[in-house]
Amino acid sequence: MENQTVGASVRKRRIRKEITAWLMAVWPLVGFCLFGFIPLVLSVYLSFTKLTSFDFSAAKFIWLDNYIELFTDPDFYLAITNTLIYALSMPITLVLGLIIAVLLHTGLPGSKFFRSVFFIPYVCSIVAVSAMWKWMLNTDFGIVNGFIRALGGEGIPWLTEAGWYRVSLLIIIIWSGMGFNIILFQAALANVNKSYYEAADLDGANAFQKFFSLTLPAISPTTFYLVIMGFIGCLQVYTPMQVMANPAPFGPDNAGLTIVFYLVYSLRDGLVTRGMGLASAIAWILAAAIIIITIFNFKISRKWVHYDE
Repeated sequence: MENQTVGASVRKRRIRKEITAWLMAVWPLVGFCLFGFIPLVLSVYLSFTKLTSFDFSAAKFIWLDNYIELFTDPDFYLAITNTLIYALSMPITLVLGLIIAVLLHTGLPGSKFFRSVFFIPYVCSIVAVSAMWKWMLNTDFGIVNGFIRALGGEGIPWLTEAGWYRVSLLIIIIWSGMGFNIILFQAALANVNKSYYEAADLDGANAFQKFFSLTLPAISPTTFYLVIMGFIGCLQVYTPMQVMANPAPFGPDNAGLTIVFYLVYSLRDGLVTRGMGLASAIAWILAAAIIIITIFNFKISRKWVHYDE
């Protein structure tokens, strides 16, 4: 009788623990369903509808009209072009981040200080960073043009000509995102197996041979991660364009119009005329592009990413 009582007590405690565990584990799933899965499914439905208000019951099913409207809109192609131009910041940031990480990894004097200096822009608010650069690049009283004039040159129309405007935004994106690459590359370089270099020294390899034949393959998983995240980030870039817009809303000759900016503007100032359905269609086209690029990167990664077994 006593054994049965003890067994029942043990079972009750086990059941209470399991219930407690399930209750603690289920909340992330509930959060994902409420704020992830349900909005995801809803956006798919809305992309095939015309909805110019927040009343979902007023949605009118129009099949592929939103997608047809997008692919016949010149501004949409301009947004794609601008986004691809700003995506050039990814390889530039990657290369510069690797070069600086290698220099800091060699133990140069003040490397810890410069590591912090390079990382600070990444943790700063992108809005504040963009506003600072907008002031610095001002054609009339900006500190950059002031320095150029002090050297005898002429001020550059950073924010008033489309070409220079794109260059300005590329500078901001590269400057603010390079710190993340530097930190990850430094961590990867610190974890490279030192025995590789010892064997290379015995074989008489020089510094360039060791870098391209040993270092790059050894840090290729980190490089691959930064390539994936960098492309996703570049395709979603938006905030610097909004802050730097001069004239509003998209800068000179709409040079600041990116895909995400196009989406946001469709919701913010075009809801009555363009609607949530069109914005959802834009979001899914962007999502499809990101998925395709990511799959392609994973496919080709088999040829250049090496994992240390």
